[in-house]
Amino acid sequence: MFQLGKTIVSEDLIEKDFVCNLNACKGACCIEGEAGAPITEKEVGILKEIYPKVKPFLRAEGIAAIEKQGTYIKTDLDELETPLVEGKECAYVTFTDKGIASCGIEDAFNADAIDFRKPISCHLYPVRVQEYSEFAAVNYHRWPICDDACTLGKELQVPVYKFVKTALIRKFGENWYAELEKIASEM
Repeated sequence: MFQLGKTIVSEDLIEKDFVCNLNACKGACCIEGEAGAPITEKEVGILKEIYPKVKPFLRAEGIAAIEKQGTYIKTDLDELETPLVEGKECAYVTFTDKGIASCGIEDAFNADAIDFRKPISCHLYPVRVQEYSEFAAVNYHRWPICDDACTLGKELQVPVYKFVKTALIRKFGENWYAELEKIASEM
């Protein structure tokens, strides 16, 4: 771990390789697991606001889940997340004709219907950020469903931090990312 501004960063972001291999995993990170995608307080309002514009991009099952549960949920631990369809995939998930999970929010963004790409936790994945009062912990989340992404990343020699460059800049800014690159070059 090393400190970068008000963040504590895991060296795994530099030392581990990762490139999503959607043909292999089919977007399992949006389907597997026991919870929806973590969202921020700010994103709660954004999801409420953009839902009418995102709705045409969603599946009927996702719309039903959102209209029953809301555009977000609060867990028993007071954590904010996207709702799930019958306890399974994220309610915002769509599927390509090849059965690969996609994001209805990002589909709307790509169609210029909205200017919000998707929740930052989704954009950052496999990086997870845990916010504390004085700093944020920036960690690589290793999940067996992403083994093919690790293999592809190693083959292409793309470290995690480069794979999620745009998302890290969105979260922490250009200067933070430039400092991260400098640290990586010195390791």
